[in-house]
Amino acid sequence: MKKSTDHGKGKRQDDGLSAAARKQRDAEIMQQKQKKAMEKKPEPNNSGGGS
Repeated sequence: MKKSTDHGKGKRQDDGLSAAARKQRDAEIMQQKQKKAMEKKPEPNNSGGGS
């Protein structure tokens, strides 16, 4: 139980710093996924979706 609390505290600090890094990573992953999807389905309609 004590270890769990310690982990949570450490995660909290990491979350603060990781928050920005995570957002950037997410954006990069999203872009890569979109690029792959575009390569797989090179359609103007799909590009317009953006979802």
